[in-house]
Amino acid sequence: MSATPVLKMETPRDWTAAGVKIAEAVAATAAAHDAEESFVADNFAKLRDAGFLAAPVPAELGGGGIDYRTLCSVIRQIGTRCGSTALTFSMHAHLVATAAWRWKHQQAPTDGLLRRVAAESLVLVSSGGSDWLKSAGTATKVDGGFRIDARKIFSSGCPAGDLLMTSAVYDDPEAGPTVLHFAVPFKAEGVSILDTWYVMGMRGTGSHDVELKGVFVPDAAISGRRPQGTWHPLFHAISMIAFPLIYSAYVGVAEGARDAALTMARSKPANAGLIGLTGEMQTAFWTAETTLAAMIVTAETAMPGPETTNAIMTGRTVAGQAAIRTVELALEVAGGAAFYRSAGIERAFRDVQGARFHPLQGPAQRDLSGRLALGLDIDG
Repeated sequence: MSATPVLKMETPRDWTAAGVKIAEAVAATAAAHDAEESFVADNFAKLRDAGFLAAPVPAELGGGGIDYRTLCSVIRQIGTRCGSTALTFSMHAHLVATAAWRWKHQQAPTDGLLRRVAAESLVLVSSGGSDWLKSAGTATKVDGGFRIDARKIFSSGCPAGDLLMTSAVYDDPEAGPTVLHFAVPFKAEGVSILDTWYVMGMRGTGSHDVELKGVFVPDAAISGRRPQGTWHPLFHAISMIAFPLIYSAYVGVAEGARDAALTMARSKPANAGLIGLTGEMQTAFWTAETTLAAMIVTAETAMPGPETTNAIMTGRTVAGQAAIRTVELALEVAGGAAFYRSAGIERAFRDVQGARFHPLQGPAQRDLSGRLALGLDIDG
């Protein structure tokens, strides 16, 4: 008689527990990277070694198969200890997660990229925040492809980057100004990182400018084309998936500052002023984490489109403002001790300011929301 084969069942990985360990590990060098204005290279190595770079890739494509909610939670947990690591990881993670969502829900041909991320632990770098709908740089038609000349700012994680996920504008003789989307290897001829990232906060993200000077991109490498400056289905998908991940980092920064302030405040004699400030801080933090939770639910359950983008971008504004206010109040709750760098709140105060600068910034977000409410064209 032949023995019945025994099927080996793999135990699902506890990504939440792994995220807690990573957060504890990156905390050790967070202050040093901030003081030195150095990229969090060691922390990215930890993320790679722990399998987090491939975590958002579906398991059937060789990745970790982490669910979206847990990915947001991990980024938030890391943010409580090191905002720079959390934000930089979110920039890689949102590119992978968006590609995975499009592969699963829209049958987009992103499986090749996802398999490479899983197999090679590639680091993807976005230039989308600085490009957004208009893009930047020029694409000139040449034999077999395009010559790209551009300078991409806010390229978080570029010192560790493998592929720059970017775009440039081609003056199409028939269609007019057209944004071309493509990936460029950082090792490609004509790609250089400019040492520009000397800033107030998020100093460890390595968000230097990347210069593309005469970079050749073959026709086959163009992954998408769209009219310049108008909303496109791709950007509704990006907005839905990316911003809950990105703002998980900022809510994490606020949470870390809040926790540090409470620890300091509990050692003081209670008084009406301290109690009131603490209550106000708690209210601001509740607003931040509740808004983030709503954004995550939207990303999990909605489909891309103007209304979904409006909900996400409204959440981005509210969560960002509440995170900033939480850290402002943490300074007051902790008192003079918070003025010392060793407390960590001063770094959180600088880091959380970055929440102001991602798209859609206040005026553009209000314009989108107002246009939808009034039934106007969002590209008007």
